[in-house]
Order: sequence, then structure tokens, then C-alpha cells
Amino acid sequence: MKKIIGLCAILLAVSGCGKIPTLENGEEAVITFDNEHMISINELYNTLKETYGLDTLIALADTYVLETEFSDYKDTAKETADSTVDSYIESVGGEEEFLNYIRQYSYQSIDAYRDLMYLSVLQNHAIEEYAKLQITDEEIEKYYNDVAIGDMEISHILITPDVDDDATDDETEEAEEKAKATIEEIIAKLDEANKNGEDIEETFAALVEEYSEDEATIDDDGALGKINYGTLGDRYDELVSAAAKLKVGSYSTEVITTELGYHVILKTKEYEKESLEDLKDEIRDILSEDYITENQTSIGFYALQHYRNEYGMNIVDDEIAKQYSNYVQNAIATIQNEETNEE
Repeated sequence: MKKIIGLCAILLAVSGCGKIPTLENGEEAVITFDNEHMISINELYNTLKETYGLDTLIALADTYVLETEFSDYKDTAKETADSTVDSYIESVGGEEEFLNYIRQYSYQSIDAYRDLMYLSVLQNHAIEEYAKLQITDEEIEKYYNDVAIGDMEISHILITPDVDDDATDDETEEAEEKAKATIEEIIAKLDEANKNGEDIEETFAALVEEYSEDEATIDDDGALGKINYGTLGDRYDELVSAAAKLKVGSYSTEVITTELGYHVILKTKEYEKESLEDLKDEIRDILSEDYITENQTSIGFYALQHYRNEYGMNIVDDEIAKQYSNYVQNAIATIQNEETNEE
């Protein structure tokens, strides 16, 4: 994709103002010399199509297809691309510094880079929508019956291992064991309070204040609010799974591990599961995210191929058509090889 910008810059130069000189055969010139020698636009095209032509053509095709297929997403894509580029510019200290940086990778203008980023956002959206098309009603119904649950309200206490970036494996293991021991200590205190008939919610709230390292919830008795799978991102799904097994008013009696650290949870409320029809779109989103993860090697290629084929893309130029055919065959072979190696 880097090559696209260089070609676009050249073609923009060709379309500059003023009368364009022509060769004796009537072809428009791109470059002239004092001795009246000229290089024609056809020479430029024939040379570029051997090197940058396929990349550029596919970029143009994808832009048309995806803008047409997802016309209601164009503004979002542009805003996302602009925001991303603006953050890059800010991070390097300004437009001049950013331009100097991207020129190392053949980008000749910030606008050209924005165009590339815009297309990338459109392509990612196409991949997400394509993944949804792969999810069947049967898969959705199975997920609903086997996995989907009603919303719950839970509170938690988080203990994070005290580990520095440069900690050794032994130091990391020691810190993790210490964090787990703290969780077990908290569970023991909850067990004691329960045995003595004390109010578990009040006891839990006091333990949150004493132990929890989650600054976002410590002032709210550890409450995470109404949650379900995906509500707080994948990082909390282990908490959701554990909470689903608890009765309202009960707490976890084993250490719950997430990438955030170690937890104790208290289930404070549960809601009836919504109907299949109400959850269908949400389940499709969850399953499509899993589909993307499981097919990372191939989904980008097959998704974009799907939409190009839907619009009947046909490359008329024989040379570029041959390049595209080789590209498709090589891509499929690479995907098959990678999938074989993964097995």
C-alpha cells in the first residue's frame, strides 16, 4: 500500500494546469527536454503498472466498493482516520516532523497518508461485517441456549501482583503467590463473617476498602454495575463466568484469575435472560469477533475478495489481470500453508 501514494503524486503532477505538450503520435507528454524529447503518459502508465499498478488499482477498487457497500459508515471511517493521523502528528511533535517521518516510507503528503488510513478503516469494517455474514442462525441459537445468561450485578476486590517490568521469573512467581494468598485471606474473612451471621454485603464493602486495588470501584464498594459477557471487555469474562455460578448474595470461594490480577466477587443481583430475538444481534457480534480471532490468517483476504466479487470487479487490462490472478493464487497458497503449519 505504500506504493499507492507515490503513484498518486505522479498522476496529480500529470494533471497540472496549462496546455500539455503531445508527442507526434498524439500521446500526452509527462516530461519534456530541451532537445524536444518527451516521455509520454502511456510510457509512464506502462512502466507503473508493472510495479505499482496492481496495488494502486486494488486501492481504487476497494475504495469504490466499500464506500458504496458501507455508505453509511463513510463519515465514521473518515473521522476515525483523521483522529488517528492527528494523534500520530501530535505524538511526533507536529506536521513537519510527521511528514519527515512518513517520507521514509514513500508517503509524499499527510493527505495521502490520511487517504490510506481511511481505506484501512473501511477495510477493517468490511472484515467485521463479513465475519457477521459467516455466523449462522443455528450457531446463534446454540450460543443462546448454552452460553447466554441474564445480566448480573457484582462487586469485586482486586489484588494485583507487585511486579516490576524487570522482575525475574522467581520474583514474578513470588509476587503472584503473595497476591493469591491475600485473596485467600479475604475469602477466609468472608467465611468467618458468614459463619457468624454477619451481613455479607457490609462485610464485603469493608474488605473492599481495606484491600482492593481497583481505584475505579473502591469508592463504590467494589461495584462493577450491571454486567454480562463482553460488557467490560474480555478481561472481565472470567468474573462473569464465576458470577454465573453463584446465587445472589453469595461470594466466590476460590481465587479468580484475570489478566488484571486476582479477584474475589460478590453477586448482588441477577436479571432474567432476554429473549433470543432481543439478543440475536449481540450474540452475532460476539461470535463474529471469535470468528475473526480464529481466522486471522485468512479473513482479511477472503472478506475483501467477497465484496469485490459482489460488485463484479473485472480487471480489463490483461497485464494487471494476470498480476491479480497471481496475487490471488499466491495469497491462497500462503493461507493454506499457514493453516497447515498451525495444525
